[in-house]
Amino acid sequence: MILATATPADAARLTNLVNRAYRGDSSRRGWTTEAHLLDGQRIDEEGMQEMLAVPEAAMLLCLGENNALLGSFYAHALGQKVYLGMLAVDPQGQAQGVGKFLIRAAEDYGRQHGCTISKMTVISVRTELIAFYERQGYRLTGATEPFPTDPRYGIPKQPLTLLVLEKPLA
Repeated sequence: MILATATPADAARLTNLVNRAYRGDSSRRGWTTEAHLLDGQRIDEEGMQEMLAVPEAAMLLCLGENNALLGSFYAHALGQKVYLGMLAVDPQGQAQGVGKFLIRAAEDYGRQHGCTISKMTVISVRTELIAFYERQGYRLTGATEPFPTDPRYGIPKQPLTLLVLEKPLA
């Protein structure tokens, strides 16, 4: 596995990967699907371009043979905390260590930017995903955030809340 940082030229293939990993029939091949919770896309190419342009942020890529995009993870350094979001692994390549590889890389990104805490949010009903992050050292903080209402990020099929998880970066 090779670590790289996305550029604006990667926006189309990143958008495709993220939507395949989270929504629609292709996402159902993996265990991280949100297709049963949300309709619509996870992100559009314009939204991806906006994320790639954020200062102090990076979309980290896990590349395989022939530069194949295996997964991605967004890391945004905000003071003492690095916010991690939108971990996406190709549904056909899940359970092969790509997610763990990207989590470690994103935490390292935070450390390199002087962050001492890693933060993420997870949909409250995604118990299997919360358990995965807990196995990586993350803990629920008790804090919640509202789920975004912008349909660009999907249309909830039920009321959704985001739970905040954090991990100290020693």
